[in-house]
Parts: sequence; C-alpha cells; structure tokens
Amino acid sequence: MSERLTPEEQQTLSKTILEANEQGWGIALGLLFGVGLLVATNVLVIKGGAYVGWHLRLLRVYFPGYSVTFVGSLVGFVYAFVVGYGIGRTIVAIYNRLTASMR
Repeated sequence: MSERLTPEEQQTLSKTILEANEQGWGIALGLLFGVGLLVATNVLVIKGGAYVGWHLRLLRVYFPGYSVTFVGSLVGFVYAFVVGYGIGRTIVAIYNRLTASMR
C-alpha cells in the first residue's frame, strides 16, 4: 500500500493545492459576512429595548436602506454578502499572483 506519485502527478497536485479558487472564497466570505450581519441584527431585534442596535445602526451610512429591523437585516445581508465576496476574491487573486512563481 505504499504507492508513490509520479513526478507529473506530484506537479499536478502541487499546482492544484497552490491555486485557490476565487469564486469559492468569494462565496464563502460573502456568506460569512452576510449571515453574521443577519444574525447580529435579528438578535438585537429580538432582544429589543429602548435603543435597539445603536452602534449597528451606523452601518446605514455605508449600506443605504439598512436598518436594525427584520427587513433591514435582509438588506444588510445582501450588502454584506457583496462586500465579503469582493474581499474574498481580492485576497485570493493576490494569493494566486504571489504563488504563481511556485507553480
């Protein structure tokens, strides 16, 4: 059971490991950011109180239409997903360029 990889297989495996998928990372970070904001907003809405989401409310400066309500959490999810997607793709694009010489 001690099978060895051929040099061609090793090179293909090394190239596959070094090259990250931009779309996959974009979707993953987009979902992470979006769901994070959705959950944070809805927890504050359920918690209630006199000043619901005082600090989180400041996001409407960057995300027009966002508010600390259920509907606002859905709007915020879309904005946060787009921001996370862009950040994920940017990070992986830089990573792939830096590791291009290793492939």
